[in-house]
Amino acid sequence: MMEKDAKIYVAGHRGMVGSAIVRELERQGYTTIITRTHKELDLSRQDAVEKFFAEEKPEYVFLAAAKVGGIMANQSALADFMYDNMMMEMNVIHAAWQNNCKKLEFLGSSCIYPCMAPQPMKENCLLTSELEKTNEAYALAKISGLKYCEFLNRQYGTDYISVMPTNLYGPNDNYHPTNSHVLPALIRRFHEAKEQNLPLVTCWGDGSPLREFLYVDDLANLCVFLMNYYSGNETVNAGSGKELTIKELTELVAKVIGYTGEICWDLSKPNGTPRKLLDVSKSASLGWHYTTELEEGICLSYDDFLNNPLRAER
Repeated sequence: MMEKDAKIYVAGHRGMVGSAIVRELERQGYTTIITRTHKELDLSRQDAVEKFFAEEKPEYVFLAAAKVGGIMANQSALADFMYDNMMMEMNVIHAAWQNNCKKLEFLGSSCIYPCMAPQPMKENCLLTSELEKTNEAYALAKISGLKYCEFLNRQYGTDYISVMPTNLYGPNDNYHPTNSHVLPALIRRFHEAKEQNLPLVTCWGDGSPLREFLYVDDLANLCVFLMNYYSGNETVNAGSGKELTIKELTELVAKVIGYTGEICWDLSKPNGTPRKLLDVSKSASLGWHYTTELEEGICLSYDDFLNNPLRAER
């Protein structure tokens, strides 16, 4: 169990996941939360990371820092996604080990699992077949991070765990029209269509892929829960266990925002993986379950979009 006054470092605290973890830690009464902006600490620089850990000596680390993006961003910057994520995670994990950190939690992504993995995807299906090509670089970086945690545990007896979330959304999301993930991109697109009174909105693919979504504050609650109650080499899936088609998601976002125009589909654009549902039986067996249903979460996300102008302009 983390002590309430323990020194806890949240890497990536300005991002959607990191900021949610900070909120959850504060909500639960943890008093010594350490954060650094990118300007204050460039996690891709090994010397800077090692100096930070040597000076601050955090006892617990939530590694939520990452370079993230949707299909287009991943396809157009393969090398950047692999390099940036590999450097950040390796530097932080290695420095935590060098400085005898009590426990580290590594945040990955469900894209680590094979493209055609049996559904729902269990934690042990990792590396059993090929990855989805549209985000292969990001997935390889995340797999390296979780494997490094596992190997440190096996070689040096550390207590480093990994969590693999499904598609996330919520406060402090990235609402960029082309570089964001599907749900925040849809929020922005339908908001602008409503504001401009556009007769139709065009979406990528045919709307058939199935996707699962988890509200980021639910993930943060699970992250703190696992830091306190879980140890093990196998990753833990983080999801709702529920799925819907992209078409159904699109119609739900339009409903929440109040857009009443036509929705068209651009069949020349990629769909991505046909189905991505996580098996969440492990987290359930540990006693955890999500609480925020999708429509409620979309309403909260839209409120964040409307009242967080810096995010809306990205």
